[in-house]
Amino acid sequence: MSQPLSGLYVITPDRSRVTAETRESLPELVARAVLGGARVVQYRDKGPDWGRRRTEATALATLCRDAGIPLIINDDVELAAAVAADGVHLGRDDADPRAARQHLGPDAIIGVSCYDRLDLALAAERAGASYVAFGSFFPSPTKPGAVRPEPGLLTQARRTLRLPLVAIGGITPQNAGALIAAGANLVAVITGVFAAPDVAAAARAYSRLFSGPGRPTEDLQ
Repeated sequence: MSQPLSGLYVITPDRSRVTAETRESLPELVARAVLGGARVVQYRDKGPDWGRRRTEATALATLCRDAGIPLIINDDVELAAAVAADGVHLGRDDADPRAARQHLGPDAIIGVSCYDRLDLALAAERAGASYVAFGSFFPSPTKPGAVRPEPGLLTQARRTLRLPLVAIGGITPQNAGALIAAGANLVAVITGVFAAPDVAAAARAYSRLFSGPGRPTEDLQ
C-alpha cells in the first residue's frame, strides 16, 4: 500500500456478535466501518472452519482492495497468502516476522504485538516489521487480562522507533486523543465500532480525531 499507515484500524468482531446481534454479514459491517473512515482492516477469527474463514477473508480482501486500504489477517500467514491479503498481524506465539515476510513477499505489511514492552518493539523493527502494536491501554472486553501500559510508552517508542505505532485496548473516541497525542499513528478498535448501533457513525467519531491537533505527522509506511 502506498498510503501511510495512519488513522482508525478496525479489527473484526467475534463471529457470535455478528450472527446474534445483527442481521448484517461481516463484510457488510466492515463496509460500514470503511464508509466511516477506517484506514486499516484486520480479519480476526481463530475458528477451525478454514473454508468459512477463507470465504470471509476473500470477501474482505475484495472490499478493502476496492476501497484502497489494506486488509491484515490476524495470526494466519497461510490464510493471508491464500486470499492475497496485504499482510498479517503476529502475536507472541505466532510466526517470526522474517518468516512471514519471506512467505508473503517484500511488500507485505507485517504487524507485531508488543504489549507493554519496548524491547519487543525494537526486536520487531530489527526483524523487519512494518508496524508495532502496544496495549491494552484501557480495560478491554476482548482481552480482560491483558497487560496495561501507560501512554508514555508511545512517546518513548516514537523517539526510538521509525515504525508506525498502533494503540489497542478499550479505546473510545473520548480516550483516544491522549494516545494519538502521545505518539500513536493508529488506534485499533473492535467493540467501540462494531458494537455501536451505527457502525459508520462510530467509525467516523474515531476518524475525526486524526484530522485535528495532536495527530502524528510522520509520513511512515
